[in-house]
Amino acid sequence: MNTENSLFALVSIFSGSLAFTSLNYNYRHSIVPTSLYVTVGLGPNQEQQEQKEEEEEEVTNLVPGVDYEIPNHEAHRLDRRNRLDEKCDAWFGSLLGEINDGAGSSFLGDVAKEAYAELMKPAALGNEFILPQEHPDFTPYVSTTLPWQIIYPAYGLEQYGIPIPRRNAEAWRQFDVQGMVNQNYADNNHNVGMELQLTEGEIENYKAKLRKKGGWLEDAEVEARLVYINGQFSPQLSSTTKNARNIMKEDVDDIEVKNFLSRLTDGFTDELAAPVIDGDNELLSFRNLSAPDHNMRNATSQYAVNFQQGSACFAALNSIRTGAVAFVRVPEKANANTEESENVKPILIVNGLSRDFNGTASVNKERGVALHPRTLVIAEQNSVTSLVQSIVDLDEGEARPTLHNGYTQIYMKNGAKFRHTYLEESGGIVTAGTEKTNEELFEGEISPRIIESERPALKDTHLETIDVQVVGNDASYEGVIMNIGGSGRVRIAHSISVLRRGCHAAVKGFSLSGGAQKTDIRTNIHHIADGTTSEQVQKSMIGGRATGSFRGRVRVEQSAQQTNSEQLSRTVMLSDRCTFWAAPTMEIIADDVKCAHGATVSDLSEEELFYLRSRGLDRTSARSLLMYGFADDITSSIEPAMRGEVDGSSGVPRRVFERLENLVPKGKRKAKSVFQSI
Repeated sequence: MNTENSLFALVSIFSGSLAFTSLNYNYRHSIVPTSLYVTVGLGPNQEQQEQKEEEEEEVTNLVPGVDYEIPNHEAHRLDRRNRLDEKCDAWFGSLLGEINDGAGSSFLGDVAKEAYAELMKPAALGNEFILPQEHPDFTPYVSTTLPWQIIYPAYGLEQYGIPIPRRNAEAWRQFDVQGMVNQNYADNNHNVGMELQLTEGEIENYKAKLRKKGGWLEDAEVEARLVYINGQFSPQLSSTTKNARNIMKEDVDDIEVKNFLSRLTDGFTDELAAPVIDGDNELLSFRNLSAPDHNMRNATSQYAVNFQQGSACFAALNSIRTGAVAFVRVPEKANANTEESENVKPILIVNGLSRDFNGTASVNKERGVALHPRTLVIAEQNSVTSLVQSIVDLDEGEARPTLHNGYTQIYMKNGAKFRHTYLEESGGIVTAGTEKTNEELFEGEISPRIIESERPALKDTHLETIDVQVVGNDASYEGVIMNIGGSGRVRIAHSISVLRRGCHAAVKGFSLSGGAQKTDIRTNIHHIADGTTSEQVQKSMIGGRATGSFRGRVRVEQSAQQTNSEQLSRTVMLSDRCTFWAAPTMEIIADDVKCAHGATVSDLSEEELFYLRSRGLDRTSARSLLMYGFADDITSSIEPAMRGEVDGSSGVPRRVFERLENLVPKGKRKAKSVFQSI
């Protein structure tokens, strides 16, 4: 039997049992027949092994420049880009624009300079060093290439120092990257960085619009209110305090504030937001967590890029291009009061989009506009906070394509209790019935797909990066993220780093997609300190011909012993024309933890529909009730002041119900599914 260069089964006999392993050897093996009528591979003999070691030694002793040509890695930096990759880099460059003096003229000054420098610094091309086995940082998991092979940068790092979106990159695989970069968003609000001054008539007009859209709370209902229109701060619509205001130059000069503003996501700021105690050691570096075998290493390595959310480049872009920062510093208190945390008034931050931009952008209507809203919150020791962020449209009808690139940073110190509500409602309401085929249309009826394709908001892209750093002991974060808008592309990246003992993070999310929308919800709960807990429930509902995805990641580092974490993803698909990916994941390095996760994907239950119809409800009403019940436990968790009256004409539940009714499936299901339990 000839086994040279062949794939065969190696059979090992242990205690009467057989274990089969597929191996591929490049040298001849000794073959021994057995009474079991199988072939047992005993591996190379001594002579073959010595020959193999001599060949390896010859390779090791090769002389660079003599035995092989030393490649010029830099000359091949861009070789792996295809046409779409080149377009992605050019598109991002158009958003970056022409920067004078390294972003020195930007609103954030030195913060923008640092972000610009990080973006423009080419990723280093080189092999990782293989340390000797006796070295304390030795690891066999090293990324190396042969010395004569070309070293390429990680995907997305060909031109910039932070990964730019790529269609096939892990972080962007389920998102409409091509549709996003095909839309020009190179224009901006020409008055960015200036306060918006309004007449009395304009003030009342904006108030009426904000009330109608649900982006308004009266002065008596809030601790503070910060209103931004097209990226400009409006002092006349706002109700500020010394602790909640639009950021000023003296705030940026504060060392702590500057350090917080300068931080980027995905490990591109390597220094942890706070030191982490691990026994007798103090952990300071992101890349060295769970070293040497399970750490992420350099943020620009392909291994690290594969696990990132892909939001760092947009966080850097926001630092360079933002014109206003909503700044909240919640004052320290002597001790935490549980009763007070339930009755605290919210701080409301509103980002309103006036689609005509009031003449503050170029006259070219086909050229989209990019907005970069920024929020920084520092919750001091034992503070109690309720923060509401609301993104709403102020106008309807014809609009300029808009890119919303938001960046929210939250830092929580010892004993802080923080309740966070994020409401994305821009883009109007999607077109109903897009799942219909041409055969299902009435004679003369215009296809909903055609109507949806002409909907202006379908050209919009909503990107939001939310970075929460729990840097104090016994702090508690509760976040509710709701995406119920109609923008064509929506991507929300929510990251929580738990760096101190006794902290708790709870995240609830609801995403509603329909029409021809493309949505992507990404979460990352990072347990670094020991004795921490987290829980997450993500609910998604998708209909029409929409495409959606949820990727939730929980990482428990070696230092995070005695972690308790739970994660659940539940999805309801309302039509057979929509597509959804659900990927709740856990990466557990520690060995003393209690973790669980799960996912369900289904349609509406026929049994539950039958029960409701037997009680007198028609098919549409029964479906609406099931859909609303699915979303209710998330909507009931948001800030009470935003919920409104149960039967009121405004409030988040009413607006959610209107959008759910728009997606209710009509008629009978063509093919009943076995996956029917929600």
